[in-house]
Amino acid sequence: MDDTLKHLLAAESAATELVEKAQKDSERLVHAALREARLQEDRFRERLPEIHATFLDKSDQRANLTVAEMERRFQERLDQLREAAERHEEAALEAGFRELLGHRGTARS
Repeated sequence: MDDTLKHLLAAESAATELVEKAQKDSERLVHAALREARLQEDRFRERLPEIHATFLDKSDQRANLTVAEMERRFQERLDQLREAAERHEEAALEAGFRELLGHRGTARS
């Protein structure tokens, strides 16, 4: 029985050592993970101005493209209106002259 008790005490001691080692390893891993997380956060904070500048550049590019597209559409519409005005210019002038001459003719009567 004495040997069995010695074996049990030795096993308990070994188990206690294993638990303590596992706890220390766990704490070490947690601390290492926290350090790594802090490093990643610091790297991210350092890159924020670069990320912000990239975002602004892309936004500026999209805005420039939108403005260019709007200008292109405006120019197309302006060209269409000018073409329509040129097509109808002669008829408008004739109608204007008729109206002008018609009113003068009725004013003399």
